[in-house]
Amino acid sequence: MTDIQTIAVMSPGDMGHSVGNVLRENGLRVISCLGDRSERTKALAAEAGIEDVPTYADLVQEADLLLSVLTPAQAVNAAQRVAEALVETGAELAYADCNAIAPQTVRSIGEIITEAGGTFIDGSIIGGPPRGKSHPRLYVSGPNTAPMEALNEYGLTVVPLGEEIGLASALKMCYSAWTKGSTALFTELLVAAKAMGVLDALRHEFGQSQSAMLLRMQRLPAMPIKSRRFVGEMLEIAKSFGDVGLTPKMLEGAAEMYTLVGSTHLADRTPEDKTPFPSLKETLEVLVDTLEA
Repeated sequence: MTDIQTIAVMSPGDMGHSVGNVLRENGLRVISCLGDRSERTKALAAEAGIEDVPTYADLVQEADLLLSVLTPAQAVNAAQRVAEALVETGAELAYADCNAIAPQTVRSIGEIITEAGGTFIDGSIIGGPPRGKSHPRLYVSGPNTAPMEALNEYGLTVVPLGEEIGLASALKMCYSAWTKGSTALFTELLVAAKAMGVLDALRHEFGQSQSAMLLRMQRLPAMPIKSRRFVGEMLEIAKSFGDVGLTPKMLEGAAEMYTLVGSTHLADRTPEDKTPFPSLKETLEVLVDTLEA
């Protein structure tokens, strides 16, 4: 088995700090470089027992494996910073990009890391942060996924897909096209129904003929806190689909829907806020008012 003792996590946000906490509870040292991160991120790292190291040079020299768990828009910049540290120090590091990005984006990140002397692994996470009853799968692909597969011994579920960089990211793109793409569609049709005065009739009809879908719609008020992050993910899916000759327009539309939601105060809430969510009616009223404004 690959000898893994220290894991670096960039960045310990909601998903990252939960992954780091699982690894630490199962016997690994977990570190991060938090100098330019928000106070919220620093607090989450401390809560998970993730150590803060002073510089990226320290990070790449002390870690055996780095997990990049960021918003899609930050993925390339993060890889460039790590690559600079690898060149500066000559450190050996396995770098796993676990972000929701297109295969072509992940391949470009792989080139950045390998040209700096690192080992690159394509990864993707399907499922919520690992806590309680939530146990996400970490899919991986690439010529050497052994460092990630070793984490099966430390509380995570890692599933190899093959030796081609891009396979893990492609799976995430296809899966999220449904889960988050459909949520964007539900949001749009409910806002439209509210704006046109047929929301109650629509909900009644869904209750009669599509009860499972109605249940998903009732969960809509929990979505806005993730909406800003979903914008980049939808654009990455659009890029993925366009690259194989399919229309990117459906997912570009989903990105626009999440942009609308993200422009409201509903998106300012953090996952740590345990107060009740607004009702579906209140959520839709905010979105319709934003449309009218």
